[in-house]
Amino acid sequence: MPYQMSKRTGGDGRLTTALDPQDQGPQDACGVFGVWAPGEDVAKLTYFGLYALQHRGQESAGIAVSNGRQILVYKDMGLVSQVFDESTLDSLKGHLAIGHSRYSTTGASTWQNAQPTFRPTGDGSIALGHNGNLINTAELREMVGQLPGPAGELDIKGVEGATNDTSLVTALLAHHPDTSLEQRALEVLPELRGAYCFVWMNEDTLYAARDPQGIRPLVLGRLDRGWVVASEDAALATIGASVVREVEPGEMIVIDENGLRSHKFAEPAPKGCVFEYVYLARPDATISGRNVHEARVEMGRRLAREFPVEADLVMPVPESGTPAASGYAAESGIPFGQGFVKNAYVGRTFIQPSQTLRQLGIRLKLNALEHMIRGKRIVVVDDSIVRGNTQRAQVRMLREAGALEVHVRISSPPVKWPCFYGIDFATRAELIANGLDVDEIAASVGADSLGYISLEGMVQATGQPEERLCQACFTGTYPIELPDESLLGKHLLEATLQSPTMGRALPVLNNP
Repeated sequence: MPYQMSKRTGGDGRLTTALDPQDQGPQDACGVFGVWAPGEDVAKLTYFGLYALQHRGQESAGIAVSNGRQILVYKDMGLVSQVFDESTLDSLKGHLAIGHSRYSTTGASTWQNAQPTFRPTGDGSIALGHNGNLINTAELREMVGQLPGPAGELDIKGVEGATNDTSLVTALLAHHPDTSLEQRALEVLPELRGAYCFVWMNEDTLYAARDPQGIRPLVLGRLDRGWVVASEDAALATIGASVVREVEPGEMIVIDENGLRSHKFAEPAPKGCVFEYVYLARPDATISGRNVHEARVEMGRRLAREFPVEADLVMPVPESGTPAASGYAAESGIPFGQGFVKNAYVGRTFIQPSQTLRQLGIRLKLNALEHMIRGKRIVVVDDSIVRGNTQRAQVRMLREAGALEVHVRISSPPVKWPCFYGIDFATRAELIANGLDVDEIAASVGADSLGYISLEGMVQATGQPEERLCQACFTGTYPIELPDESLLGKHLLEATLQSPTMGRALPVLNNP
């Protein structure tokens, strides 16, 4: 048997990140991890790598392992620590593995869309994980629909219920009857448009590729007895791997028993996502040579210079606002302190509060430290404002705790445009900065004043040339030309769920 796929019964996999569980902030697409290391426990290395990348996606998690003869894929809805346990990891034996933690940006948050995806091929099988979002999904769907299905055998075109761009890419890679998987990838990758960092594998080889714009990060690392690729270098540090370099935009890496080789499949045109520096990446990550924590502290310093205010305390919205708040405090000379207490154990909730409970002000995540706040003029620093609901609740909480004034400072410019490259923002109509100016937003959230860092200040804090950064969510200028609006959207493929071009279901081994 060439492969197995397993699932566990579990919860809804949703992570609550806001005061109001119905108000989600910006979410990244995914974290990817791959390891080729004969003699090592690759499943556990992948588990710990995904644990370090959990911030990039919390809806589902999965690991694929090969022992050289077959690939075993195990995935489920939920956090990495909820999907896997000791006995499961012990059953995943091999020398090669890939892993994935998902936040959905194309296709619903369902088990069928969890990754790694899996397909049989003419001479084995393939498993694949994807961080990013493709914008020519409709075109890829047509390409998959034209693939011939082998008579009397499993149709490789898709798993029933799978409605994501990743499944389409996996199907295209899996169809290589007259060539190798390596050569097929060099044919398929130039056909893809959008943001992608892929890790994939067959029974004996690990592959990784990054889109020509390098929108999402991907790094290469070295173990004593193997190689590692991961979305962020923090995952390499977690498992004791050393950083070799970033995977270059437009580069595909191949790792097998013969070592590592690299292919350039497209001319690089770097446009790294500036929001990785603002919020998405871990603060201990380094992207394009710039430490993310240092960039965020510098954003806070520049914010203090651009929007000074007389105040008694600078406080962050934990945890994302903490580096910028420390920079603001250092530059302004205003004391830094914690004004919110974060409940560390409410990352995930199964019971959604009713509208009545929300109106009563249920606070699942943050509470105010009254003795720090009462009688003071407060500067509260956060990374972004999306809809404004969360900031409104925070300001109200601070006033109830006795703050004399509340001044909101944001370490990114106003978010006015949706992202099609792997961040799940609200729709443009829901973005508060799209319909209101700064003074109107300040009034809406109840702040005494509001200041957003300038676009120039944010870019300079990253240490990157402006022309090498994607700033589309702030400017509306998209570095990769978008198709017609009707061919975009998270649920584009849901409408074709029953289409015969999506293929028949692969068998699944259900794990009770």
